[in-house]
Amino acid sequence: MFLKKTNEGKYQCRVPHQRFMGRARFEVSGKNIHLAVEGSIGGTTLGLHMATDIIEQGGRVLWASPMMPDNVRFGQIFSHISIAHSSRYHAMNLVGDFDQAMDILIQTSNSLPSVELVVLDDWCDQSGKISSDKIAAVQRLSEEIDDSICLLLTSKGSIDASGNSNDAIVARGEGAMRKAGFEIWRLERPKDGPHRTLIQEDESIELKLEEEGYFV
Repeated sequence: MFLKKTNEGKYQCRVPHQRFMGRARFEVSGKNIHLAVEGSIGGTTLGLHMATDIIEQGGRVLWASPMMPDNVRFGQIFSHISIAHSSRYHAMNLVGDFDQAMDILIQTSNSLPSVELVVLDDWCDQSGKISSDKIAAVQRLSEEIDDSICLLLTSKGSIDASGNSNDAIVARGEGAMRKAGFEIWRLERPKDGPHRTLIQEDESIELKLEEEGYFV
């Protein structure tokens, strides 16, 4: 807010029309996170956003998914990262034997220097119950990589059919994932448009989704 003098010598109160939007930063070091996403509203983008933060700080990222991120979206999120720094992003297809994929991630994270983030994007089926075998496998992954590494799993959330929840979505397998040592986060779209709500363990963050990532 500021005062501006008019031609008549009077002062008018002015409020800037544009609010400063800063790029969101997430403190995730050492956390095991199961992120439930409401539909296709930017869960992969959130993972890529965190990945660029880690890379900017000198760390490495291991990314595993049945489908690689869209090339255009990837380019937008990584647009401020140099080609040299982008080499600290390592991707693999999460297909075939799931336990074997976990073995590869464990071996790679323990052999490459400075791995700080491991992302399993769409790590389970898009609907239905998450199998106990898969939960046991990601628990083993979390226990056999360095404690300083953040392990981020993303999956589609589901609607609470019982009607006991006021939340837009619930995380599938929440109880079992908590027992396996994971925090439960949810990414929701409160209304049409670019605004998102990230519900963490003890707080909610209002975000705006733009081409380059998330802003607050």
